[in-house]
Amino acid sequence: MSEPSGTSERPPVVTPTRVIAGLCLVIPFLAMLWVGSYAKLTPEFAGIPFFYWYQMLWVFLSSGLTYIAYVLVRREERARKEAAK
Repeated sequence: MSEPSGTSERPPVVTPTRVIAGLCLVIPFLAMLWVGSYAKLTPEFAGIPFFYWYQMLWVFLSSGLTYIAYVLVRREERARKEAAK
């Protein structure tokens, strides 16, 4: 049902900020799902085969992307609360 005119409208649930936050959370998942891209031994890094150091790199990248998503969503929630006042 639509709201009668003259009442305050709620901001949209899907916003560009939330889409970016969602992408930050999905990118590591997709990178690890695409095994063919990292199922190889070379190039080595400090004697460690590519397969292992690539996965370990994603541990740190995933942490950073999760933090970015958290900050974006938290900032938007703060702005929504301020707008609701």
